[in-house]
Amino acid sequence: MSGVVVGFSVILGIIGVGYLLGRTGALGTSGEQVLARLVFLVATPAMLFHTLAHADVSVVFSPGLVVAAGSASLAALVYFVLARAWLRRRVAESIIGALAASYVNSVNLGLPIAVYVLGDATVIAPLLLFQVVFLGPIALGILEITLRQPHHQRSLAGIFMAPLRNPILIGAALGMLVALSGISVPEIIDQPIELIGGMAVPGALIAFGISLHGTRALRRGTSPRRDVLLASTIKVLAQPLLAWLIGAWMLGLEGESRLVVVVRAALPTAQNVFVFASWYGRGVVLARDSAIVTTVLSVPVIAACVLLA
Repeated sequence: MSGVVVGFSVILGIIGVGYLLGRTGALGTSGEQVLARLVFLVATPAMLFHTLAHADVSVVFSPGLVVAAGSASLAALVYFVLARAWLRRRVAESIIGALAASYVNSVNLGLPIAVYVLGDATVIAPLLLFQVVFLGPIALGILEITLRQPHHQRSLAGIFMAPLRNPILIGAALGMLVALSGISVPEIIDQPIELIGGMAVPGALIAFGISLHGTRALRRGTSPRRDVLLASTIKVLAQPLLAWLIGAWMLGLEGESRLVVVVRAALPTAQNVFVFASWYGRGVVLARDSAIVTTVLSVPVIAACVLLA
């Protein structure tokens, strides 16, 4: 329980700094947009490259990867189908909502909880790998194709190349190639990348905090409440349940191993989704409100998982 408290205290504290910056106007009227662009274009690609380049491949490719991939994929798919068929949302908004329903806060909240609750920071690696190498690239690739290329100009080559221009996908792909090849990155290159990547998590949280000034979650007429409710329900309830079903029934995980995959899935929506939404200008309020709601709701869910284990 102390790990849960520490993890949530860290994230809320940094968001609070962003809120104060927004309230005082210290970064000007375009501070949020500039910070979000810096995180998207520079800091996050650097962080992903450094994290994956130094990842232990044997730890990453474990049964936990199967659970992370299955539960997140199913959660995203369920939201996307319901958003298109029931809520009648466009593809781009449905993709952002699907990320809000499945993309886990694996770094700034996941790592503290992994250390203080689960006792091992490496248990977060399989989830991080799936999100940055598969879930994120697929979603961003669809957004690139949908929003960057007019329908009449799309070609097979253009559809294939569009995701390859995304800096986040490039950083993740290069990092994974380094890990698989066993190459050691020279220190003179690795250290600057690590320092730049260190901006990603606090930068995303501060940008998120700035966006909260002058706004209120689930505000009538502004927030897509049905979308947020659907995404939040899938994220904090359905995804952990799916992780439990896949881990316990399909893979036979028991005890601590089962607790690990369920707690990981119960983590709230990552602030990266808000950064993605801001960059593409789609589903920004949905991403913001989903992150707020799931952060609040995931506290009792994670606590219940730990107490019932």
